[in-house]
Amino acid sequence: MTPELEQTLALLSSHRSVLGYMLLSRGHPASIIRHSGGVFDGEHGKKYAGVIARIVETVQAGLEEINGVESEGDDVKFLRVRTKRHELMISPDGRYLLAVLHEPS
Repeated sequence: MTPELEQTLALLSSHRSVLGYMLLSRGHPASIIRHSGGVFDGEHGKKYAGVIARIVETVQAGLEEINGVESEGDDVKFLRVRTKRHELMISPDGRYLLAVLHEPS
């Protein structure tokens, strides 16, 4: 990984509200490249990885369905999913998905 990415991941981990981050490959199934935080450990982390990948795929498919041919090149850039307790922020690109889970208090 590049030094810039290492620095960004370290900065994310240092925020007190961040419960963890997950860097995933964009494949089928999405595989965990790196993670931080106990919430993403073990089988629970694998479940999160699958759900995160499905969320991005579903939103992208919805955009394509709504916009048809016009959506070509209109890819999802950033997603925020907020619940009562947590917020999941997802930043996809062509090869990777970065997800950060935090307490939005």
